[in-house]
Amino acid sequence: MNTPAPDWSLYRSFLAVLQEGSLSAAARALGLTQPTLARHIAALEEAAGFTLFTRSQQGLAPTDAALELKPYAEQLAATAAAMLRVASGQGQGVKGTVRVSASEIVGSQVLPAIFAGLRATHPLLDIELVLSNTVENLLRRDADIAVRMVEPVQEALVVKRLGRVTIGLHAHRNYLARAGTPRTLEALRTHSLIGFDRETPAIRAIRARLQGFETVHFALRTDSDIAQLMAIKAGFGIGLCQVALARQDSNLVRVLPSVSVELGVWLAMHENLRTTPRCRAVYDGLAAGLASHVD
Repeated sequence: MNTPAPDWSLYRSFLAVLQEGSLSAAARALGLTQPTLARHIAALEEAAGFTLFTRSQQGLAPTDAALELKPYAEQLAATAAAMLRVASGQGQGVKGTVRVSASEIVGSQVLPAIFAGLRATHPLLDIELVLSNTVENLLRRDADIAVRMVEPVQEALVVKRLGRVTIGLHAHRNYLARAGTPRTLEALRTHSLIGFDRETPAIRAIRARLQGFETVHFALRTDSDIAQLMAIKAGFGIGLCQVALARQDSNLVRVLPSVSVELGVWLAMHENLRTTPRCRAVYDGLAAGLASHVD
């Protein structure tokens, strides 16, 4: 007699506990009771034949086996969400939900105006916006469409290179009036600099292009691009900002214009969605809207 496969809802509960770190937090996130969630975990452990979590002072700690299952549970969740988005768009015309992934800066500073225009044209269109500097997996359907600052290398994607954005050093004019304007890279060392907390391959690439900028001291370190931009606007010091965005604020002044980094901008979508009206409309709308932002 074949043992029935665990219900999909058990994997949903399992993933929630992994993400939240405790039964109580996961129950709140899912809108379930804690005893119900505990039964789900116990049922999945019984079906799997091994322990998924152990109790610790910090909450529930996943076992090695649970961590091996995590990417599969995440894929199930992404697929289920994608199924709902596809179902929402059935019928004639542009309607339903499209999930878009973009970096913090582009997603918060550039895309809202484009989405406003799309919504005005297509009132039945809903947008899910994911602000993330990580590369969303379009093949796994974590998102339907992605605006990326690195070239996608995955197959089965519809990819369009929109152009490039220039990133330069900027500061608020009040800061420069107070601290002076540096004329050389070496002079930057006497200023309050805004930068990253943890270095990533992308950040290392940027710093490598800014010769002499590899070993500077950051007076403010944060991994949030939005927080860096707000710190520049608040007059904390000098930091990196997209030149096109800085032009929109008369209080931001570019420092050392010869120092710049150019990043490509790509628009990507799973090829299975290219004929889906809602995704095609958003893809084309983003391509047109971003054309004025990129060089």
